[in-house]
Amino acid sequence: MALPPSTANWHWKNKNITRWGTEWFERELPTVSVSGDKEGEVASISQVTEVDGDIELGQRKSKLITIFDCKVIMKWKGAASDGTEVSGTLTIPEVSHEVICDGLSELVFNWTLLTDPSPEVNAVFALARTRLPTALEAKLASFPSAIIETHGKDLTVSADPSRAATPSNATATPAVPVASSSTPAPPKPKALEVKHVNTAAVVVQADFQASAADLFSLLTDEKRIPAWTRAPATSEAQPETEYSLFGGGVKGKYISLTPEKEIVQTWALQSPTWPSGHEATLTTTLTQSSDSTKVVFSLVGVPLGREDEIKRNIEGYYIHGFKSIGYVHLIPANPVYTSSYIQNQSKLAPPKNHGVDAQTSFSSYIPAVAISLLVLGAAFVIPYLSASDLSPPVSSSK
Repeated sequence: MALPPSTANWHWKNKNITRWGTEWFERELPTVSVSGDKEGEVASISQVTEVDGDIELGQRKSKLITIFDCKVIMKWKGAASDGTEVSGTLTIPEVSHEVICDGLSELVFNWTLLTDPSPEVNAVFALARTRLPTALEAKLASFPSAIIETHGKDLTVSADPSRAATPSNATATPAVPVASSSTPAPPKPKALEVKHVNTAAVVVQADFQASAADLFSLLTDEKRIPAWTRAPATSEAQPETEYSLFGGGVKGKYISLTPEKEIVQTWALQSPTWPSGHEATLTTTLTQSSDSTKVVFSLVGVPLGREDEIKRNIEGYYIHGFKSIGYVHLIPANPVYTSSYIQNQSKLAPPKNHGVDAQTSFSSYIPAVAISLLVLGAAFVIPYLSASDLSPPVSSSK
Protein backbone atom coordinates (compact mmCIF):
# COMPACT_ATOMS: atom_id res chain seq x y z
CA MET A 1 0.00 0.00 0.00
CA ALA A 2 1.45 3.33 -1.06
CA LEU A 3 1.95 6.02 1.54
CA PRO A 4 -0.06 9.24 1.19
CA PRO A 5 1.94 12.12 -0.34
CA SER A 6 2.08 14.06 2.94
CA THR A 7 3.69 11.09 4.70
CA ALA A 8 5.93 10.02 1.82
CA ASN A 9 7.34 13.53 1.42
CA TRP A 10 8.00 13.81 5.15
CA HIS A 11 10.76 11.20 5.17
CA TRP A 12 14.37 11.86 4.23
CA LYS A 13 15.31 11.18 0.62
CA ASN A 14 18.52 11.90 -1.23
CA LYS A 15 19.65 11.90 -4.86
CA ASN A 16 23.23 12.27 -6.07
CA ILE A 17 23.36 14.54 -9.12
CA THR A 18 27.10 15.27 -9.28
CA ARG A 19 27.37 14.22 -12.92
CA TRP A 20 24.41 16.38 -13.93
CA GLY A 21 25.79 19.33 -11.94
CA THR A 22 29.19 19.02 -13.59
CA GLU A 23 27.55 19.10 -17.00
CA TRP A 24 25.53 22.16 -15.95
CA PHE A 25 28.71 24.05 -15.03
CA GLU A 26 30.40 22.98 -18.27
CA ARG A 27 27.39 24.13 -20.31
CA GLU A 28 26.27 27.29 -18.52
CA LEU A 29 29.44 29.03 -17.31
CA PRO A 30 31.01 29.41 -20.80
CA THR A 31 27.99 31.55 -21.73
CA VAL A 32 29.18 34.28 -19.35
CA SER A 33 30.88 37.25 -21.01
CA VAL A 34 31.36 40.97 -20.38
CA SER A 35 32.37 43.97 -22.47
CA GLY A 36 34.81 46.75 -21.68
CA ASP A 37 34.57 50.49 -22.10
CA LYS A 38 36.68 50.45 -25.26
CA GLU A 39 35.36 49.13 -28.53
CA GLY A 40 36.25 45.48 -29.10
CA GLU A 41 37.33 44.92 -25.50
CA VAL A 42 35.70 41.73 -24.16
CA ALA A 43 36.30 38.97 -21.61
CA SER A 44 34.49 35.65 -21.20
CA ILE A 45 34.68 32.14 -19.75
CA SER A 46 35.92 29.82 -22.47
CA GLN A 47 35.88 26.40 -20.78
CA VAL A 48 35.26 24.63 -17.47
CA THR A 49 38.16 22.23 -17.01
CA GLU A 50 37.42 20.70 -13.59
CA VAL A 51 34.58 20.37 -11.08
CA ASP A 52 35.68 18.71 -7.86
CA GLY A 53 33.06 18.00 -5.19
CA ASP A 54 29.61 16.58 -4.53
CA ILE A 55 26.19 17.75 -5.66
CA GLU A 56 22.99 16.30 -4.21
CA LEU A 57 19.30 17.07 -3.81
CA GLY A 58 17.65 16.06 -0.56
CA GLN A 59 14.13 16.14 0.78
CA ARG A 60 13.20 16.25 4.44
CA LYS A 61 9.90 17.14 6.04
CA SER A 62 8.40 17.99 2.64
CA LYS A 63 11.21 20.44 1.85
CA LEU A 64 13.65 20.13 -1.05
CA ILE A 65 17.19 21.00 0.00
CA THR A 66 20.08 21.57 -2.38
CA ILE A 67 23.38 20.20 -1.10
CA PHE A 68 26.53 21.07 -3.01
CA ASP A 69 30.12 22.04 -2.34
CA CYS A 70 32.44 22.18 -5.35
CA LYS A 71 35.73 23.59 -6.51
CA VAL A 72 35.39 24.89 -10.06
CA ILE A 73 38.39 25.53 -12.33
CA MET A 74 37.91 27.22 -15.70
CA LYS A 75 39.70 29.04 -18.49
CA TRP A 76 38.93 32.59 -19.48
CA LYS A 77 39.81 34.54 -22.59
CA GLY A 78 39.57 38.09 -23.83
CA ALA A 79 40.40 40.50 -26.58
CA ALA A 80 41.97 43.93 -26.32
CA SER A 81 40.83 46.95 -28.28
CA ASP A 82 43.73 46.43 -30.70
CA GLY A 83 42.78 42.79 -31.28
CA THR A 84 45.34 41.23 -28.94
CA GLU A 85 44.11 37.91 -27.57
CA VAL A 86 44.40 37.36 -23.83
CA SER A 87 43.92 34.15 -21.82
CA GLY A 88 44.22 32.85 -18.29
CA THR A 89 42.69 30.59 -15.66
CA LEU A 90 40.15 31.18 -12.92
CA THR A 91 39.54 29.03 -9.84
CA ILE A 92 36.57 29.35 -7.48
CA PRO A 93 37.57 27.26 -4.43
CA GLU A 94 34.05 26.97 -2.99
CA VAL A 95 30.74 26.97 -4.82
CA SER A 96 28.37 25.76 -2.09
CA HIS A 97 24.82 26.07 -0.78
CA GLU A 98 26.10 28.08 2.17
CA VAL A 99 27.71 30.64 -0.15
CA ILE A 100 25.15 30.78 -2.97
CA CYS A 101 21.90 30.37 -1.00
CA ASP A 102 22.71 31.40 2.56
CA GLY A 103 25.18 34.17 1.78
CA LEU A 104 27.37 33.18 4.72
CA SER A 105 30.48 34.23 2.81
CA GLU A 106 31.52 35.69 -0.53
CA LEU A 107 32.70 33.77 -3.56
CA VAL A 108 36.49 33.80 -3.90
CA PHE A 109 38.06 34.23 -7.35
CA ASN A 110 41.70 33.24 -7.93
CA TRP A 111 43.01 34.57 -11.25
CA THR A 112 46.07 33.84 -13.37
CA LEU A 113 47.26 35.55 -16.57
CA LEU A 114 48.88 33.32 -19.20
CA THR A 115 49.52 36.03 -21.82
CA ASP A 116 52.64 38.18 -21.62
CA PRO A 117 51.69 41.46 -19.96
CA SER A 118 51.36 44.71 -21.87
CA PRO A 119 49.20 47.81 -21.39
CA GLU A 120 46.48 46.35 -23.62
CA VAL A 121 46.69 42.90 -22.02
CA ASN A 122 46.62 44.38 -18.52
CA ALA A 123 43.49 46.34 -19.40
CA VAL A 124 41.69 43.14 -20.46
CA PHE A 125 42.92 41.36 -17.33
CA ALA A 126 41.51 44.19 -15.20
CA LEU A 127 38.22 43.95 -17.12
CA ALA A 128 37.98 40.22 -16.40
CA ARG A 129 38.72 40.61 -12.70
CA THR A 130 36.28 43.47 -12.14
CA ARG A 131 33.26 42.49 -14.24
CA LEU A 132 33.30 38.72 -14.73
CA PRO A 133 32.75 37.96 -10.99
CA THR A 134 29.42 39.81 -10.95
CA ALA A 135 28.26 38.00 -14.09
CA LEU A 136 29.37 34.64 -12.67
CA GLU A 137 27.57 35.27 -9.37
CA ALA A 138 24.34 35.94 -11.26
CA LYS A 139 24.72 32.73 -13.26
CA LEU A 140 25.59 30.60 -10.21
CA ALA A 141 22.59 32.01 -8.33
CA SER A 142 20.35 30.11 -10.77
CA PHE A 143 22.05 26.78 -10.03
CA PRO A 144 19.90 25.77 -6.98
CA SER A 145 16.63 26.49 -8.78
CA ALA A 146 17.87 24.53 -11.81
CA ILE A 147 18.53 21.55 -9.53
CA ILE A 148 15.03 21.64 -8.06
CA GLU A 149 13.29 22.18 -11.39
CA THR A 150 15.15 19.28 -12.99
CA HIS A 151 15.24 16.73 -10.17
CA GLY A 152 12.61 17.82 -7.65
CA LYS A 153 9.92 15.69 -9.27
CA ASP A 154 12.06 12.60 -8.66
CA LEU A 155 11.85 13.05 -4.89
CA THR A 156 8.46 14.66 -4.32
CA VAL A 157 5.40 12.43 -4.38
CA SER A 158 2.56 14.29 -6.07
CA ALA A 159 -1.05 14.06 -4.97
CA ASP A 160 -2.24 14.55 -8.57
CA PRO A 161 -3.33 11.50 -10.56
CA SER A 162 -0.57 9.99 -12.65
CA ARG A 163 -0.34 11.30 -16.16
CA ALA A 164 0.81 7.87 -17.21
CA ALA A 165 -2.61 6.37 -16.58
CA THR A 166 -4.31 4.49 -19.38
CA PRO A 167 -5.79 7.05 -21.78
CA SER A 168 -9.37 6.85 -22.89
CA ASN A 169 -10.10 5.06 -26.16
CA ALA A 170 -10.20 7.74 -28.82
CA THR A 171 -11.95 5.42 -31.31
CA ALA A 172 -14.78 4.50 -28.99
CA THR A 173 -18.27 5.18 -30.28
CA PRO A 174 -19.49 8.45 -28.83
CA ALA A 175 -22.57 8.26 -26.69
CA VAL A 176 -25.78 9.40 -28.33
CA PRO A 177 -27.22 12.35 -26.46
CA VAL A 178 -30.69 11.79 -25.07
CA ALA A 179 -33.25 14.26 -26.23
CA SER A 180 -34.60 16.45 -23.52
CA SER A 181 -37.09 19.21 -23.49
CA SER A 182 -34.97 21.27 -21.15
CA THR A 183 -31.28 21.39 -20.36
CA PRO A 184 -30.66 20.50 -16.71
CA ALA A 185 -28.85 23.09 -14.64
CA PRO A 186 -25.24 22.24 -13.83
CA PRO A 187 -24.71 21.04 -10.27
CA LYS A 188 -23.65 23.68 -7.82
CA PRO A 189 -20.10 23.31 -6.57
CA LYS A 190 -19.87 22.23 -2.99
CA ALA A 191 -18.67 24.86 -0.60
CA LEU A 192 -15.23 24.21 0.80
CA GLU A 193 -15.64 22.79 4.27
CA VAL A 194 -13.45 24.54 6.79
CA LYS A 195 -12.75 22.46 9.85
CA HIS A 196 -12.86 24.21 13.18
CA VAL A 197 -9.53 24.09 15.01
CA ASN A 198 -9.24 24.68 18.73
CA THR A 199 -6.31 27.00 19.23
CA ALA A 200 -4.11 28.61 21.84
CA ALA A 201 -1.50 31.36 21.94
CA VAL A 202 2.27 31.10 22.33
CA VAL A 203 4.45 34.02 23.43
CA VAL A 204 8.25 33.96 23.33
CA GLN A 205 10.46 36.94 24.08
CA ALA A 206 14.16 37.70 24.10
CA ASP A 207 16.48 40.68 24.49
CA PHE A 208 19.26 41.26 21.98
CA GLN A 209 22.14 43.68 22.06
CA ALA A 210 21.12 45.27 18.75
CA SER A 211 19.01 48.11 17.44
CA ALA A 212 15.35 47.69 16.54
CA ALA A 213 16.09 48.80 12.98
CA ASP A 214 18.72 46.08 12.58
CA LEU A 215 16.44 43.34 13.93
CA PHE A 216 13.51 44.55 11.80
CA SER A 217 15.71 44.28 8.71
CA LEU A 218 16.95 40.85 9.79
CA LEU A 219 13.35 39.60 10.02
CA THR A 220 12.07 41.05 6.73
CA ASP A 221 14.97 41.55 4.29
CA GLU A 222 15.01 38.73 1.74
CA LYS A 223 18.79 38.98 1.42
CA ARG A 224 19.43 38.80 5.18
CA ILE A 225 16.90 36.17 6.22
CA PRO A 226 18.92 33.18 4.86
CA ALA A 227 21.82 34.16 7.13
CA TRP A 228 19.93 33.04 10.26
CA THR A 229 17.47 30.53 8.78
CA ARG A 230 20.18 28.68 6.80
CA ALA A 231 17.65 28.16 4.00
CA PRO A 232 16.23 30.03 0.98
CA ALA A 233 13.60 32.69 1.67
CA THR A 234 11.27 35.04 -0.20
CA SER A 235 10.10 38.31 1.33
CA GLU A 236 9.05 41.61 -0.22
CA ALA A 237 8.20 43.10 3.19
CA GLN A 238 5.03 44.80 1.94
CA PRO A 239 1.45 44.39 3.20
CA GLU A 240 -0.60 41.76 1.34
CA THR A 241 2.52 40.09 -0.09
CA GLU A 242 3.40 36.47 0.56
CA TYR A 243 6.60 35.30 2.21
CA SER A 244 8.37 31.98 2.66
CA LEU A 245 10.95 31.02 5.30
CA PHE A 246 13.12 27.98 5.99
CA GLY A 247 13.01 26.80 2.39
CA GLY A 248 9.20 26.79 2.36
CA GLY A 249 8.80 25.28 5.83
CA VAL A 250 6.87 28.36 7.00
CA LYS A 251 4.63 30.37 4.69
CA GLY A 252 2.20 33.23 5.08
CA LYS A 253 1.30 36.77 4.12
CA TYR A 254 2.30 40.11 5.58
CA ILE A 255 -0.64 42.00 7.10
CA SER A 256 1.10 45.15 8.32
CA LEU A 257 4.65 46.34 8.89
CA THR A 258 5.71 49.24 11.09
CA PRO A 259 9.47 49.76 10.63
CA GLU A 260 11.47 49.26 13.82
CA LYS A 261 8.25 48.61 15.78
CA GLU A 262 5.99 45.76 14.69
CA ILE A 263 5.40 43.03 12.09
CA VAL A 264 2.00 41.35 11.75
CA GLN A 265 1.77 38.35 9.44
CA THR A 266 -0.14 35.15 8.91
CA TRP A 267 1.89 32.07 9.78
CA ALA A 268 1.42 28.46 8.69
CA LEU A 269 3.73 25.52 9.24
CA GLN A 270 4.09 23.28 6.20
CA SER A 271 3.85 20.01 8.08
CA PRO A 272 1.52 16.98 8.01
CA THR A 273 0.69 17.65 11.66
CA TRP A 274 -0.43 21.24 10.96
CA PRO A 275 -4.14 21.41 9.98
CA SER A 276 -4.58 21.91 6.24
CA GLY A 277 -5.64 25.44 5.35
CA HIS A 278 -5.22 26.71 8.91
CA GLU A 279 -3.27 29.92 9.55
CA ALA A 280 -2.10 31.50 12.77
CA THR A 281 -1.22 35.17 13.24
CA LEU A 282 2.29 36.10 14.31
CA THR A 283 2.82 39.56 15.80
CA THR A 284 6.45 40.51 16.35
CA THR A 285 7.03 43.64 18.43
CA LEU A 286 10.36 45.40 18.85
CA THR A 287 10.98 47.64 21.86
CA GLN A 288 14.34 49.37 21.91
CA SER A 289 16.00 50.59 25.11
CA SER A 290 19.32 52.33 25.65
CA ASP A 291 21.50 49.26 25.09
CA SER A 292 19.25 46.49 23.78
CA THR A 293 15.99 45.63 22.03
CA LYS A 294 13.27 43.36 23.36
CA VAL A 295 11.71 41.09 20.72
CA VAL A 296 8.33 39.53 21.51
CA PHE A 297 6.93 36.81 19.23
CA SER A 298 3.19 36.41 19.87
CA LEU A 299 1.65 33.60 17.82
CA VAL A 300 -2.14 33.39 18.10
CA GLY A 301 -3.95 30.43 16.56
CA VAL A 302 -1.63 27.56 17.46
CA PRO A 303 -3.52 24.23 17.30
CA LEU A 304 -4.35 23.08 20.79
CA GLY A 305 -1.84 20.56 22.10
CA ARG A 306 1.06 21.85 19.98
CA GLU A 307 1.96 24.85 22.12
CA ASP A 308 5.17 23.36 23.57
CA GLU A 309 6.38 22.18 20.16
CA ILE A 310 5.76 25.53 18.48
CA LYS A 311 7.38 27.38 21.38
CA ARG A 312 10.50 25.21 21.03
CA ASN A 313 10.50 25.87 17.28
CA ILE A 314 10.38 29.65 17.74
CA GLU A 315 13.12 29.52 20.37
CA GLY A 316 15.23 27.15 18.29
CA TYR A 317 14.80 28.61 14.81
CA TYR A 318 14.27 32.32 15.46
CA ILE A 319 16.14 33.15 18.69
CA HIS A 320 18.90 30.56 18.27
CA GLY A 321 19.14 31.58 14.61
CA PHE A 322 19.95 35.15 15.65
CA LYS A 323 22.51 33.89 18.16
CA SER A 324 24.15 31.67 15.54
CA ILE A 325 25.20 34.71 13.48
CA GLY A 326 26.63 36.63 16.42
CA TYR A 327 23.70 38.50 17.95
CA VAL A 328 24.12 38.66 21.72
CA HIS A 329 21.14 37.32 23.66
CA LEU A 330 20.83 39.11 27.00
CA ILE A 331 19.60 36.97 29.89
CA PRO A 332 18.42 38.65 33.15
CA ALA A 333 20.79 37.94 36.04
CA ASN A 334 18.09 37.56 38.70
CA PRO A 335 14.45 36.55 38.28
CA VAL A 336 11.81 39.17 39.03
CA TYR A 337 8.94 37.90 41.14
CA THR A 338 5.53 39.46 40.71
CA SER A 339 2.92 39.91 43.41
CA SER A 340 0.94 36.98 42.02
CA TYR A 341 4.01 34.75 42.43
CA ILE A 342 4.41 35.82 46.07
CA GLN A 343 0.74 35.20 46.75
CA ASN A 344 0.96 31.77 45.19
CA GLN A 345 3.98 30.94 47.30
CA SER A 346 2.16 32.05 50.44
CA LYS A 347 -0.70 29.74 49.55
CA LEU A 348 1.73 26.83 49.42
CA ALA A 349 3.03 27.51 52.96
CA PRO A 350 1.41 25.26 55.65
CA PRO A 351 -1.09 27.06 57.95
CA LYS A 352 0.03 27.87 61.47
CA ASN A 353 -1.86 26.45 64.52
CA HIS A 354 -1.51 29.21 67.08
CA GLY A 355 -3.05 27.14 69.89
CA VAL A 356 -0.57 24.33 69.50
CA ASP A 357 2.33 26.79 69.20
CA ALA A 358 1.30 28.53 72.47
CA GLN A 359 0.98 25.22 74.30
CA THR A 360 4.34 24.08 72.97
CA SER A 361 5.99 27.35 74.00
CA PHE A 362 4.56 27.12 77.57
CA SER A 363 5.62 23.52 78.04
CA SER A 364 9.15 24.39 76.96
CA TYR A 365 9.50 26.70 80.03
CA ILE A 366 8.74 23.97 82.65
CA PRO A 367 12.15 22.18 82.55
CA ALA A 368 13.97 25.50 82.74
CA VAL A 369 12.01 26.61 85.83
CA ALA A 370 12.60 23.27 87.57
CA ILE A 371 16.33 23.44 86.98
CA SER A 372 16.45 27.01 88.30
CA LEU A 373 14.68 26.00 91.55
CA LEU A 374 17.08 23.11 92.10
CA VAL A 375 20.09 25.38 91.65
CA LEU A 376 18.63 27.96 94.06
CA GLY A 377 17.90 25.32 96.70
CA ALA A 378 21.41 23.94 96.44
CA ALA A 379 22.81 27.42 97.00
CA PHE A 380 21.15 27.56 100.46
CA VAL A 381 21.66 23.97 101.55
CA ILE A 382 25.35 23.53 100.70
CA PRO A 383 26.67 26.31 103.08
CA TYR A 384 24.59 24.94 105.95
CA LEU A 385 25.93 21.44 105.52
CA SER A 386 29.49 22.74 105.32
CA ALA A 387 29.13 24.66 108.62
CA SER A 388 27.84 21.57 110.40
CA ASP A 389 30.85 19.51 109.37
CA LEU A 390 33.39 22.08 110.71
CA SER A 391 31.91 22.52 114.29
CA PRO A 392 33.78 20.55 117.14
CA PRO A 393 32.03 17.61 118.75
CA VAL A 394 30.28 18.23 122.13
CA SER A 395 31.47 16.00 125.03
CA SER A 396 28.93 14.59 127.45
CA SER A 397 29.39 15.04 131.29
CA LYS A 398 29.47 12.14 133.54
